Amino acid sequence: MPSTHSEIEFEAAAFRHLLEHLRQRSDVQNIELMTLAGFCRNCLADWYREAAAARGVRIDKDAAREHVYGMPFAEWKTRYQSEPTPEQRAAFAAAPKSDHD
Repeated sequence: MPSTHSEIEFEAAAFRHLLEHLRQRSDVQNIELMTLAGFCRNCLADWYREAAAARGVRIDKDAAREHVYGMPFAEWKTRYQSEPTPEQRAAFAAAPKSDHD
């Protein structure tokens, strides 16, 4: 069933809200998102690029990540990303793998 204009607007607003929420929660590491939800900020950036490509628009990986992270990815990594703990690595290894790729 095709989405109505209103549904598209609602979905876009929900996506923007999700991005803002993740920007506010920089304490939540991507490995934790992957373990618990099967996706992370990088996945969102990939899906954003894929949606653009499906409409004939090319967005490079860095630009898509900057859109999701709200800053260049390298800067976000420096500021917020920590080395995974052994517990995080074990939980990630044990988690069901996503087939969204």
